[in-house]
Amino acid sequence: MIRFDKFLLVFSLVSIALGADKDHDTLAIGPASSYTYKQTSEGVTIAADVYETGDKVKEAFGKHNPYDYGVLPILVVIENHSSKAIRAERLDVEYTMPGHGRVEATPAGELKYIHGVRQPRANPAPIPGLPGVGKSKQSPLAEWQIEGRAFSAKMIPPGDSASGFFYFQTGHRSGSTLYLSGLTDAASGHELLYFEIPLAPVQ
Repeated sequence: MIRFDKFLLVFSLVSIALGADKDHDTLAIGPASSYTYKQTSEGVTIAADVYETGDKVKEAFGKHNPYDYGVLPILVVIENHSSKAIRAERLDVEYTMPGHGRVEATPAGELKYIHGVRQPRANPAPIPGLPGVGKSKQSPLAEWQIEGRAFSAKMIPPGDSASGFFYFQTGHRSGSTLYLSGLTDAASGHELLYFEIPLAPVQ
């Protein structure tokens, strides 16, 4: 069992490393302690950063800001300072608004479909001399950054960290919080206490 556990941890580290897209620029992520909004519990620190406007949005998503299309990206950074590996495959993340309304995260792979399927054209074949006729326009939310920068870690070994975006179909509101649950101790299966991270002061 000890040898298997060591293999599992090494495999997890390699999987996280291979998860990065080598064909695109990496996004600089700071330590959890460097972010304004964060919480620590049971040796785990989680920080959250809202990507609504500003240069950081362009750095992360290029020319298309997801928020312009009704999607709020929130960067989550998880640091495991404990001596045990943490499983994250059942991590549940919700955007909580004042009044206790909650919005569940939308899977990154579904965002390109949120405006619905386009109706087929009556004549889908291209017409000579009219370039572009018969071609459907790609959704701005189908850009590689959406899925490429989404949170995807399944395991966070001791002393390691993981980061990525969660996406919410909502506007950013004063007094909102990010609610996270489902992290578990890989060895015992014990679920960590939930995290509730403030995202914006009440105005």
